[in-house]
Amino acid sequence: MGGNAGSEEILKQHAELAYGRAYDLSHRIHSNPELGFQEHLASGWLAEELRALGYETERGVGGLDTAVLAEIGSGDLVAVICAEYDALPEIGHACGHNVIAGAALVAAAALAPVAASHGIRVRVIGTPAEEGGGGKVILLENGVFTGANLAMMVHPAPGEADRMPVNAAVHLDIAYTGKAAHASAFPQLGINALDAMSIAQVSIGLLRQHIYPYDRVHGIITKGGDAPNVIPARVEGTFIARSKTLAELGILRPRIERCFEAGALATGATLAIEQPWPAYSEFVSDEDLAELYVKEATALGRVFPKLPPLLEASTDMANISLEVPSIHPMLSIESWPAVNHQPEFTEAAKSAAADRAMYEGGVAMALTILDAATSPLRERLLTHACR
Repeated sequence: MGGNAGSEEILKQHAELAYGRAYDLSHRIHSNPELGFQEHLASGWLAEELRALGYETERGVGGLDTAVLAEIGSGDLVAVICAEYDALPEIGHACGHNVIAGAALVAAAALAPVAASHGIRVRVIGTPAEEGGGGKVILLENGVFTGANLAMMVHPAPGEADRMPVNAAVHLDIAYTGKAAHASAFPQLGINALDAMSIAQVSIGLLRQHIYPYDRVHGIITKGGDAPNVIPARVEGTFIARSKTLAELGILRPRIERCFEAGALATGATLAIEQPWPAYSEFVSDEDLAELYVKEATALGRVFPKLPPLLEASTDMANISLEVPSIHPMLSIESWPAVNHQPEFTEAAKSAAADRAMYEGGVAMALTILDAATSPLRERLLTHACR
């Protein structure tokens, strides 16, 4: 880093001073899991910690009650650090978003004393509902990312990587409406909405032979009827379709919707398909930022295997990457064979390895931002202000 040695030392000192508070934040969030758009405790705790660091902090930004916006520093380079804190139903923080929030706090604390002297305006954004709801997309559309020159976050995983392979995804809410009848005495008078859903699922299963290997379709039935002796008149489900890009998802989606239409056609039930929140896009990782991050994380002791990443998923951070140079590195919390969205991963997200990853990931983000601000990369980043 050359002439940044003094700033780097100050940055690391302040990160170390903040470790205890970040540890506490991560573990409090882990012990109090909240679903998307309901993260009132987590967003409040994050806002309090950022305010204590001297950040100008606001809650309820971008039209979302549980979103947080905090800024410190001055200058023309606006660096965004994203914090997630929503959990999954039943299995809590099985994706480790508590670690993400803690890492964001470490990075925020580390950058606070050096940002202004290097012309950096640090913006920490608490982003609700990544697991379903597209909080970042909503905040992007409502101007919370406007002016950003770079954006980043880190994500816990079974293995370390400079990026997460990301697929575009869309959520579909499916509802069939049929007609109730006594299932034994008068079945001929009913229209079975569950049959319609069953036909759709068989059709999707058969479709899998004819889609690309990277395409995915999966879902659950959230309402399957009320009693076994009543023809189900209302059946509901939620499904996710994924493909490599939004363009390819646009080809896959109508094929899936026709499978649901087949169920309605065969049974006489009526079909309603709704998209409850914005689609998640493919991710474009900024190679220069990724290279800086790997350099700094490696110096801190993080190890990046030469193997392909173990995690492939979708995230609303991808939508941000299409608008502003972004990275989304993965942090190993040494959980293998436990993987994201398993109860065993929930336990791993509060382990000593997770705490270490939180701290080192936060420091690596802060150092990456400092590097970017004090290198020729700065000029390129300044040409990419988010709309």
